[in-house]
Amino acid sequence: MNRRHFLMGTAAAAAMRSSSLASANDTVRVACVGVRGQGRSHIGHYARMDNVEIAAICDVDESILNQRINDVEKLGKKRPAAFTDLRKLLEDKSIDAISIATPNHNHTLQTVWGCQAGKDVYVEKPCSHDMFEAKQIVAAAQKYNRIVQHGTNCRSGVAREAVDKIREGLIGDVYMSRGLCIKWRDTIGRKPVEPVPAGVHYDLWQGPAQEHPFTRNRFHYNFHFFWDYGNGDLGNQGIHQVDMARWGLGVKYPTKVSAMGGHFMFDDDQETPNDITCMFEFDDAGKKKFMNFEVRHWMSNHEGGLNEGTKDSNTIGAMIYGSKGYMVVSDEDHGTYTTFLGREQQPGPERKELGNNWANFIEAVRSRKHSDLNAPIEEGAISTTLVHLANISYRLGRTLDFDADTYSCKGDPEANAMFKRDYREGFVVPDNL
Repeated sequence: MNRRHFLMGTAAAAAMRSSSLASANDTVRVACVGVRGQGRSHIGHYARMDNVEIAAICDVDESILNQRINDVEKLGKKRPAAFTDLRKLLEDKSIDAISIATPNHNHTLQTVWGCQAGKDVYVEKPCSHDMFEAKQIVAAAQKYNRIVQHGTNCRSGVAREAVDKIREGLIGDVYMSRGLCIKWRDTIGRKPVEPVPAGVHYDLWQGPAQEHPFTRNRFHYNFHFFWDYGNGDLGNQGIHQVDMARWGLGVKYPTKVSAMGGHFMFDDDQETPNDITCMFEFDDAGKKKFMNFEVRHWMSNHEGGLNEGTKDSNTIGAMIYGSKGYMVVSDEDHGTYTTFLGREQQPGPERKELGNNWANFIEAVRSRKHSDLNAPIEEGAISTTLVHLANISYRLGRTLDFDADTYSCKGDPEANAMFKRDYREGFVVPDNL
């Protein structure tokens, strides 16, 4: 059977099973994919849910894979099936959903594969490695009618209430937002080329990216700081606050993007900037709006009251400004918003509560309603494009004029050429799904 017929058959079988998940008593069988770092938290969330079974775990590092299999059993759960190749896992028609926490460069392709195989998908942020993939991941979810949740967790927390209050006019006419990702990031040093460790399926790990010799810095967490795999801290931690700042401002795609920064202090292997300031201009039905975003890697002040009074050296959150006041939303301190009204900055409504993006995903898997998703892939993809456009502006050293209708930068073929990468054979995100 060729791959096309396999996918059609698998999708049909999975669709029939998904359509039967009509009540909370039906067990949702989830496979966790990429489980060293953030993927470990996926396991923890699903393991605490009623009538959710972690049916399989997939990781290209066999040592990590075996650890997580044991972790699930220690939680008193049934031993999951083990896979190193996601394509093999997707052949299992009993799997309802996959939960992806692999490196960024694999997110879109693995989501597309999952959708084609009839699985619902939870995909970590950022949902794509580049602009082209941000379009294709949405197209795949829509074509195959899958439930696809993006891992911008704040959308399932108290920030939802904060945005509702902004929309109700609490802080007046909103015109500007500011996001901050100030997180202590020490040097990654330099690591030599070495043989691929035993049990690591490095070809699968590289996936769509161009082939490189193995080094410890390109593997596991530090992939974030290499352009072939990651998007810098702007697309790592920063995407959460980019999403919050855009959401609070009530806008979609920008019309102008400008970013500058650099890699300061360290002489190491890192390719991406550790400090970057990004500016986004929006046209909201003829009204100009503005968003500023900063990533910093070292010692800094606590802006907007974020994390003040704590031992945490990070300053992570978003501030939304209106004609009657401003609001500060932090997802670092378990999900908090505070409001300051008038020139005297009188205290307004505030609340602290941590939501659960994974539980919301499972609810939508059961209901089969895309509208039940708090962080739908369509919104995740828009916020992810802001990250990509800012990184392109930084790398080219100029302002970009973006046209959402044509999904291109006006008069800038060099920028547009950076919207899509060259894929390795066997790991191609297709132009036509």
